[in-house]
Amino acid sequence: MTIEEAQKTVDSWITTTGVRYFNELTNMAMLTEEVGEVARIIARKYGEQSFKESDKNKELSDELADVLFVLICIANQTGVNLTDALQKNLDKKTKRDSDRHKNNEKLK
Repeated sequence: MTIEEAQKTVDSWITTTGVRYFNELTNMAMLTEEVGEVARIIARKYGEQSFKESDKNKELSDELADVLFVLICIANQTGVNLTDALQKNLDKKTKRDSDRHKNNEKLK
């Protein structure tokens, strides 16, 4: 699925199953919540925290998909084409960081 297809699929799901988009502020709060769930899994799986019983059935892939879903909702409702935005962002990073990371002693 392309990013464009994902934006269309989410929009279709929202308008048929979800009834309507939550407002932007609600979606921003939901995005923060979902990122927190990703952080919780990362801290336990790759960090030093141990899993609680309630965390053991959580899947990183599912939580990342939740983040992506809400991010796409915000893009859709604010008129952002994520394909164009990502390409523009990659172009910016390439121009800005072309030598920066190569010359970073911490990355060698």
